[in-house]
Amino acid sequence: MTTDPRAPKGATEATRAAHAALAARLRLDDRADFERAERGLLARTEDDAILNAFGLPSWDFTANRALAATPAAPETVNPSLWRQARLNAAHGLYEVTEGIYQVRGYDLANITFVRGERGWIVIDPLTAAETSAAALAAVTAHFGELPVTAVVYTHCHVDHFAGIRGVVSDEDVASGRVRVIGPEGFLQHAVSENVIAGTAMSRRALYMYGMLLPKGAHGHVDTGLGRAVAGGTWGLVPPTETVSETGTELVVDGVRMVFQVTPGTEAPAEMNFLFPDHRALCLAENCSAVLHNLYTPRGAEVRDALAWSGYIDEALRDHAPAADVVFASHHWPRWGAEDITAYLTKQRDAYRYLHDQTMRLANQGLVATEIAEQLELPPGLADEFFLRDYYGTVNHNAKAVYQKYLGWFDANPAHLHPLPPVEAARKYVVYMGGAEAVLERAREDFAKGEYRWVAEAVNHVVFADPSHQDARLLQADALEQLGYQAESGPWRDFYLTGALELRQGTPELPGLRNPVQPDVLRGMPGSMLLDYLAVRLDGPRAAGRALRLELRLVDAGTAHLVELSHGTLHHRVCAPGTVTEPDAVVSLTRAALAGLADDATTFPELLSDRTIEVLDGRSDALSDLLELLVTFDLFFPVIER
Repeated sequence: MTTDPRAPKGATEATRAAHAALAARLRLDDRADFERAERGLLARTEDDAILNAFGLPSWDFTANRALAATPAAPETVNPSLWRQARLNAAHGLYEVTEGIYQVRGYDLANITFVRGERGWIVIDPLTAAETSAAALAAVTAHFGELPVTAVVYTHCHVDHFAGIRGVVSDEDVASGRVRVIGPEGFLQHAVSENVIAGTAMSRRALYMYGMLLPKGAHGHVDTGLGRAVAGGTWGLVPPTETVSETGTELVVDGVRMVFQVTPGTEAPAEMNFLFPDHRALCLAENCSAVLHNLYTPRGAEVRDALAWSGYIDEALRDHAPAADVVFASHHWPRWGAEDITAYLTKQRDAYRYLHDQTMRLANQGLVATEIAEQLELPPGLADEFFLRDYYGTVNHNAKAVYQKYLGWFDANPAHLHPLPPVEAARKYVVYMGGAEAVLERAREDFAKGEYRWVAEAVNHVVFADPSHQDARLLQADALEQLGYQAESGPWRDFYLTGALELRQGTPELPGLRNPVQPDVLRGMPGSMLLDYLAVRLDGPRAAGRALRLELRLVDAGTAHLVELSHGTLHHRVCAPGTVTEPDAVVSLTRAALAGLADDATTFPELLSDRTIEVLDGRSDALSDLLELLVTFDLFFPVIER
């Protein structure tokens, strides 16, 4: 019987030795986190899955149960990551304190329900409408039916807002029956991450969260931050009110909330808040049971470690003394002054240490990769499970601090204008004596357990000749062992997804070509929709064209001058009828503009049914612009070029 060379392999001796060495250093049998994770359990679902409208799973509970029943890590999983995965497998309805409840283990994040005078205040309604609806159903089954009276977004990441339509409707919000509260800048940054950079970030997220991997010991195990990202229906309902200042106090359905705004920390727009009458502090995603990302591998703005540390210090000083419990949008709460103080102090110190020591070494002449290889958290921080590399890592966080201050260039002139990857790879392979010579040496290094170097060296062969199957398979084998060894859930998923695509090729799934969901587009104001169209403009093809349009968004009550100039698309709000010499004056709804942003081929239909009306000028002017837009392909190549 022949073994399929594309099939996953087992752990090598070098990987087993690495796992054994780590297990010997850590207190993997410590039960304190397991007790915290199960404290306050009120109910646990017996369902196997949360299904979407097509009867397909949005969330699978069977994997949670299997993890919980398997204490010993498989040899293909880092034992520390396995411990974290088992903690994240805890799922159900939990009491945080009287009047505050969480549903955990239904999605990547937690959803929190606070009992108000009339109904529920919902904090962070998860990634998908299906999972947030299931969480609300679990609360209703235990407490009885109550309306949702408010939704609070702690920050602008998709796993904290996109499931909102599972708990409220547009009519609820439009009528004022439900308040939607978020930090200042929420909508701008939610759109920036999920639309402007949406395709690139979504492609990278497939790697970071292991969405294409099988679940289990040879594939995705855990993200570190939670079990996985739920599938299902995304939505975006903009806040009806925003919080811009620390110290703001709101009474929401009779419940007092005191806010601390924390921009530039875990998200560009984020906030913590205290429930003074419950003596409970919500830390959003600024403190969780992992070392978090100062740079997220899916791609986003680099975060400010110094500010992050400072805001935790502010919470420790101003709010922690008034709290008997702290909880967050991921993981489990902490109760009591001693546990709270130690938790916040060490989280504060970790981000400050990463900031200060990275810059100390940078100012001594080390570059980002050298700093990352050298820097470690000191004793007292490194041995805390809530600061382990389960999500962010010391290694890539040090590079993030360097990038924030000094950027991508390390001052070595040889790196100022390097060749692009494919051209460089072809020359590297020639210099190294050809592809077969590279592979011969790489196989020797693989046998020594030098997987990092094998992956880097053989990558040149793959980029130089993506059809070279022996190179693809050897690089996949190296990435696979790196994935098995990774303590970080995202690192594991990146490595194993790379191995998968090397063995099986870049996916072709036409149904997933456009990662920007129509409902997200419908939630965007006209100016943001036009920014999205500007990013999709084919600049070289448009460079010789000029166009002036007046777009009147009748439902929004706004008009926009839209100007095509030298391969760029400009827009600004204007008074109707003030655009001089327009090529066309077009009337349409904001929803119609969102529809064109989703699928420009619908233009003739919308024009025919008078959803779009050309009030003056050329009837084809808007279509001329739409024809200059490119359609992004989610599955662009990553592991090959």
